[in-house]
Parts: sequence; structure tokens; C-alpha cells
Amino acid sequence: MSSSDIFIGETIGTALLTLLGGGVCAAVTLKSSKARNAGWLAITFGWGFAVLIAAYVSAPLSGAHLNPAVTVGLAIKNGDWSDVPVYFAGQLLGAMLGAVLMWVTYYGQFAAHLSDPEHIRDAKLGPEDPHPHDQAGPVLGVFSTGPEIRNIVQNLATEIIGTAVLVLAILTQGLQDDGKGLGVIGVLITSFVVVGIGLSLGGPTGYAINPVRDLGPRIVHSLLPLPNKGGSDWGYSWIPVVGPLAGAALAGGLYNLAFA
Repeated sequence: MSSSDIFIGETIGTALLTLLGGGVCAAVTLKSSKARNAGWLAITFGWGFAVLIAAYVSAPLSGAHLNPAVTVGLAIKNGDWSDVPVYFAGQLLGAMLGAVLMWVTYYGQFAAHLSDPEHIRDAKLGPEDPHPHDQAGPVLGVFSTGPEIRNIVQNLATEIIGTAVLVLAILTQGLQDDGKGLGVIGVLITSFVVVGIGLSLGGPTGYAINPVRDLGPRIVHSLLPLPNKGGSDWGYSWIPVVGPLAGAALAGGLYNLAFA
């Protein structure tokens, strides 16, 4: 795989991932959406199908990492870090593009949701809060993850554990003989792994398990001209980046220790 193939494949794949994954969050959350209040099952299966579609499309070009944690886990397994920066660059760009496309798709729903008096009230912070830009606004959950209980140790541990499960499941499936990533069955299995993680481990933090899936849309949220959108919760933003990378390192080490 050439560097250009990797970059293009990861950009397209991660854009599809965040478009469809963010799209199900928007569908369930936003006012005037036909799927509003569809619930956690819809979100977890929506993200699983997003992985399935994105990985199937991008696998021929880049091997469909779509996630810096997966890239790190594979680099630890294979001992080859030469293409890691190219993967990271494509993944972050793709995540941002996907978030923008999701916003365009739900433009009217964002406008209706954020003009609702209830949500305007929720977006306004009291004068006693010294860091308003660090607080989560009423639609940030459509773009990025956030904890139900804000506890740094627990939140970090949750992301580490969830990502370790994902990366270990991918590493133990192995790569195709031609070195281009998971085969068709592997893509399907990985999609169900993502659904399983969401159902079983997603409750505490919303299961980022992917640094760019959280960081890219969070950056887009901070830049988009959304009135009454509130803050982007930058105080929490390091956890869904550091946690998944640590979980990937843990899974890679465990794989080399137990399976290699």
C-alpha cells in the first residue's frame, strides 16, 4: 500500500464512519428527527453498521484501520511504525469531514433543536462558572462522547478497557495474506465487536474507543456556527484520546505476550 492509498483510504473510511455514527446520534437526539428517542440500541447498532460500511469501502486502499488505536495496536504487533503518521493524518481529516457532512445532513434539526427554549436555557451557564468553554453544550453528544459520572480514573479506565477489547479482537483475527487488512468476514466480526462493546461497556462514557472519532468531531463542534451550542468540553477531551491509545498499547502487548 502506498502512502497516498493509505491517506485516501483512511480519509474516506473515517469520514463514512463519523458521518454514519454521528448521524445515528443526531437522529436519536435532535428535535424534529423521525428517529428521536430511539434509544441506546439504535445508537450501538448504528455505530456497528457505520464500522461495517466504512471498513468495507476503505479496506482495499488502506486496510481500514479507521482508528489510531487500531493503527497503534497493529504497529506493536508487526513492529512497523513507518506508516503510522499517514494513517493518523487521514483518520483525523476524515473524522472532521464526516462530522461536517453529518451537520449538513441534519442542518434543519440542529436549528430546531438549538432554538427550542428548553435547550437555550440548558446551554446557558451560570455566572459562577469560570470556564464556560469547558462545559458540554446541549448538542455536543451528537459530535463527541462524554461521561455520565465525571470521574477521571473511572472514565479513563473505561476507555482503556473498551479499546483493549476492540484491538485485541482485531489482532487475534489476523490480517489477510496480502497484508491489506481484515477480510470480509473480519470486517463483519469487528462490526459486531463494536456493537458488543457499546452494549456492554458503553454506558459510563459513550465508548469513544477511537481518538479521532471523538477529537475530530469535537474540533468541528467548536468551529461550527451553531447558536446556543454551548461549550465543547475541552477539559474532558484528553480522556477519549489517551484512554484508547493506552488500551491499544495494552492489547498489543498482551497479543505479543500470549499469542505471538
